[in-house]
Amino acid sequence: MATSSTNQVYAYKGIDKKGKKVEGEMSGSSPAIIKAQLLKQGIRANNVRKKPKPLFGGGKKITPQDIAIFTRQMATMMKAGVPLVQSFDIVADGVDNPSLAKLIRDIREDVAAGGGFAAALRKQPKYFDELFCNLVESGEQSGALETMLHRIAIYKEKTEQLKAKIKKALTYPIAVVVVAVIVTGILLVKVVPQFAETFSSFGANLPAFTLFVLGLSNIAQAYWLQFLGVLGVTIFALGKLKQSNKNFRNLLDRLVLKAPIVGKIVYEAIVARFARTLSTTFAAGVPLIDALTSVAGATGNSIYEDATLKVRDEVSTGTQLNVALRHSNVFPSMLLQMAAIGEESGALDEMLDKVAGFYEESVDNMVDNLTSLLEPMIMSVLGVLVGGLLVAMYLPIFQLGNVV
Repeated sequence: MATSSTNQVYAYKGIDKKGKKVEGEMSGSSPAIIKAQLLKQGIRANNVRKKPKPLFGGGKKITPQDIAIFTRQMATMMKAGVPLVQSFDIVADGVDNPSLAKLIRDIREDVAAGGGFAAALRKQPKYFDELFCNLVESGEQSGALETMLHRIAIYKEKTEQLKAKIKKALTYPIAVVVVAVIVTGILLVKVVPQFAETFSSFGANLPAFTLFVLGLSNIAQAYWLQFLGVLGVTIFALGKLKQSNKNFRNLLDRLVLKAPIVGKIVYEAIVARFARTLSTTFAAGVPLIDALTSVAGATGNSIYEDATLKVRDEVSTGTQLNVALRHSNVFPSMLLQMAAIGEESGALDEMLDKVAGFYEESVDNMVDNLTSLLEPMIMSVLGVLVGGLLVAMYLPIFQLGNVV
């Protein structure tokens, strides 16, 4: 049988058993294979053609949120007793994103050919990380794939909600600052020079504030293109340096954690992600040492990634988890105490789940408070920045009696 890498998406039209016209899409290696598959379903296809690719781009991107929704839908199908392969067909037919539909059909073809679900997911590392694949594999081996998919769906949903909260906290102020900089740049390059021509006819000294703004305008007019070039190169270089240099990445992650207000939000989000991931993997029956290895990569911060790996190394020598966490000196006391209670009671996954819920709710509240706090502050800064330029330009006109 052809592998999924040779499969194409075909659009078909045909007639079902009741004589009704039907149409849809199916993945396969050739039109003949598609017709044979449709015939098994009671559909006589009279038109099968390869689906054309979009004129611009390859369709919508597949986002982590799409993967979370896919996981939830698969968990629902399995819980309803729908066979795995048929679940793929139902979910693929119900999604609006063509790229996601193709991804699901490719996975479906691999599973239908006799491969395991986890093995099919590992062929798509761009969308399914090692943690996701390991959890699915654990569910397959234990015969509890339905339960495992449900746990993964909760994990992905909670994780994406947390990411969305962090983005919400950072995106709004950054967007406003960028807009403020753009507006200021336009005023300096396009508007201020018009006032400068008017001021050149004045026969007296201009106010110091106005002279300062005119100087900024001259610099902006002369070097704005170079400034944009340097800014772009700097951002690109910093991105590359972060990817290639661990020390620089550690420095950035440490600075983010020490940033006012935002640092605390990021810190609690990391703790929530740590607890949520460890709870999910441990509840899935993954050995604690292997679970900690997966958790290290899921923290999203190099400082906590290194700390988690050190915790793993201590646990592997026989140290209790709560003791190893305490030695790291980076985790909050609540997590340490709940881990200790969980180990003593044999309910570590439940205790970690409670910790994750607590910190996720805390992040939610802090983001809402931060947004409410930043709105008036940002508007004030924007008003001072743009209003200051306008005042500087109109100040000589206000003092026209003294200047002329």
